[in-house]
Order: sequence, then C-alpha cells, then structure tokens
Amino acid sequence: MVAVTQFEPLVILLAHDRWATRQILDSCQGLTPEQFQRSFDIGPGSLHDAVTHILGAMQSWCDVLAGRERRPRLQGVTRNAAELGKLLERLADELATHARARPLDEMATWTREGKSYQLTRGGVLTHVTTHGGHHRAQCLYMLRQLGVDPLPPVSVLEWMLLVDGARLQ
Repeated sequence: MVAVTQFEPLVILLAHDRWATRQILDSCQGLTPEQFQRSFDIGPGSLHDAVTHILGAMQSWCDVLAGRERRPRLQGVTRNAAELGKLLERLADELATHARARPLDEMATWTREGKSYQLTRGGVLTHVTTHGGHHRAQCLYMLRQLGVDPLPPVSVLEWMLLVDGARLQ
C-alpha cells in the first residue's frame, strides 16, 4: 500500500486508468480465446476489441501529445490478454511521460478527417482517461455475460480503497 495518498487529479487519473484497465485484463486471463473474442452487441464488440480500442486511443493521443505522426492502428491484430497487458504497461508509461513533459495549458494539435483542432494537453489527458472508463464499463457488461464473478473492481473509489492507501478512521 502507498504510504501517502495521491491528491493531484492528473496523477490519480493516470494511475487509476492503468490500474483499472489492468483489472479488466487480469479478469480476462481465465477466459478461453473464444470467450475473449466473443462478440457482444455493445461497444467495440468483444473484450479483446474493447481493450485494444482503449489502448489504441492511448497510443493515438500519445502521438498527438508528442506532436508526431500517428503510428499504425492497433486494431486488426489479435493479441491475448497477456500481450495486451504488456502493451498497456508500455503505453501507460508513455502517457505518463507525455503528461509530465509540458504544461497542461499548452496546446496540442489533433487532426481528424482533414481538419486540425487545437486542444489543451490537460483536456487531452482527461479525455484519454475518461474514454478508458467508458469502455471498461462495457467490458464489465461483457464479463458479466460470460459469467465472471466477482467482477473486477474498476472505479476510482475502489482504486483509492484498494491501492492508494485510504485508511479507516
């Protein structure tokens, strides 16, 4: 357990985002490849595709924050939960590095469909972490449909209680 609890929102968002996505992937370790790839009528479709989408967004936004060309999309390649876990660690480290690299009020350029937008770095980082939460909720639904019980903890409150050193008084 951490001796001092976190209080800076960006530090909390980044640490929680990594941890919560790891919780989803850890819950997927016991699934068969067929279950991991099973299509559902929600979000990107399968647990594999939902987590790949989360990681793909992290990678794309890292590229925006770095001011570089987008790397090839992660979608379209089949990976198991362990491989996605390694990718998560690399991308979460990269995102944290970019988060600290420049001021949060500095602008980053995002280009989509031939149009360029100026976004604050703080806004981009908030989007990345809340985007992951949206898709993790879809993953919880899929895990429930597959009979996973208990479902993994993924909320910020659960992170504070389980990881960040919240104490009983």
